Amino acid sequence: MQLARSDYRNKLLGCWMGKNIGGTLGMPFEWRRQLNDVTFYTQELTGEPLPNDDLDIQLLWLVALEERGIALDAHTLADYWCLYVTPHWAEYGTAKINMRSGLTPPHSGTMHNAYRHSCGAFIRSEIWACIAPGSPQIAARFAVEDGILDHGDGEGTWGEIFCAAVESAAFVCGDLRALIEIGLSYISPDCGVAGAVRCAVAAFDAGKSWQAARDDILAGFRGSSHMRRLDCTSPEDQAKGFHEGVQGYDAPSNVAITVLGLLYGGDDFEKMICTTVNCGEDTDCTGATAGAIFGIMHGIDAIPAKWIEPIGRKIKTACLNLGELGWLGRQLPQTIDEVADRTERLAGRVHLANPRYTMAVSGSSPTDLSDLNVEALRSDDGGAAIAEAMTNVVHRFEFFNVLLDYGKEGPVIRNGEPKTLRITIRNTYKVQANLSLHWYLPEGWTVAPGPDAYVMSLMSHLGAPASLEFTLAAERVVRAINRAVLEITIEGRPTVMLIPVTLQNGNAMPVAE
Repeated sequence: MQLARSDYRNKLLGCWMGKNIGGTLGMPFEWRRQLNDVTFYTQELTGEPLPNDDLDIQLLWLVALEERGIALDAHTLADYWCLYVTPHWAEYGTAKINMRSGLTPPHSGTMHNAYRHSCGAFIRSEIWACIAPGSPQIAARFAVEDGILDHGDGEGTWGEIFCAAVESAAFVCGDLRALIEIGLSYISPDCGVAGAVRCAVAAFDAGKSWQAARDDILAGFRGSSHMRRLDCTSPEDQAKGFHEGVQGYDAPSNVAITVLGLLYGGDDFEKMICTTVNCGEDTDCTGATAGAIFGIMHGIDAIPAKWIEPIGRKIKTACLNLGELGWLGRQLPQTIDEVADRTERLAGRVHLANPRYTMAVSGSSPTDLSDLNVEALRSDDGGAAIAEAMTNVVHRFEFFNVLLDYGKEGPVIRNGEPKTLRITIRNTYKVQANLSLHWYLPEGWTVAPGPDAYVMSLMSHLGAPASLEFTLAAERVVRAINRAVLEITIEGRPTVMLIPVTLQNGNAMPVAE
């Protein structure tokens, strides 16, 4: 099946224009827990959108994909993050500090991060959908590599996976209810995002007003008032107890509000975007994501000109290091049309690399979706492989994937306490191999059962992956950050795989329960 270039282009432009409109509309009400009464832009606009971080990091990923290729993973994205993402707030800042300390994804997003359940990841999901149109499996795989940077195993990552899968499928499926179920198939049914989304759907199906649906979501899935400030919650919502909640637990309710706006707005862009923003919360994020999904489903032609004219087609950035992105940011696209041009080229590269799992964009005839199997767009493993990447450090080599599991407490070691690591080696090629493992440790450290090991690695269709446990110990942990390396080689082949291990000094940290 092919996606006609004209249809793809219309949806691409709809995505980025909807993103800009929703972000601009919602920005003045960001993080106000209240019902709004918005019918149009409330700012003075002069033909340009407002700067918004909802789009910025996606533009950085666009540059990363162009510079490093479509095989990039969380480790590559982490380097770009440290170089170019400037904010120090919330999850952005905590992740950056973790990365600069040597922690790799997903632990860069999990460790010491009270905001791993917040909204910073689902707002940057569109880039993955746009380079993998009609291929939610691929979009979700990219999304987890992105989300774990600053959200680790948190709800924020689940939110990005859900949105990326919905948005990718929306290029070929116009049924919102089917899209929601496709998105849910890629995330854990027990996560907060899944529960909140189902809450929104249930309220809609019960015939409740959008205001009542919004209250149902906040009653079951809210975080605290913004920064625990009482003045960020309206008196009416305070009376409902909505000012209380866990700080930073924001992705479930905001993803659900995005779904709410799409459900209650239907095919009416204005009704959809205003309903979303009128629910309050992280309004620039919900408005921008809902606008993007609507734009992909219906194309830019379905967005009324009155919403486009006040902001035009330019892009404004807010939180990137422009000095290093070419001549004051000239590497970044300046308009939504340029984003679409460059995204389309990347989509072609993704298809060439994954022809069995992606849809070609070509031809001028209208897209024929009569043979589309919607069920084939759903996850075939319930998101199990994705969940694995949210808790394990994954290193990918030419013929093997190596997973490093630090255990429940993560990358922490204490004086005299053994630290057990699990190493899982997946053979991704068609021949078995005898692997030699050797540990390089800090001075005075020990490893059991010993610094050397030997294991047979079979092809995946012949048996389970090789899984080994090693226990590291140090009588005295002195450094703040401690590094070891596991070397994996193959006798008779030049293969050398190095697995970095980073352990924080946990002597002053409370023991995880």
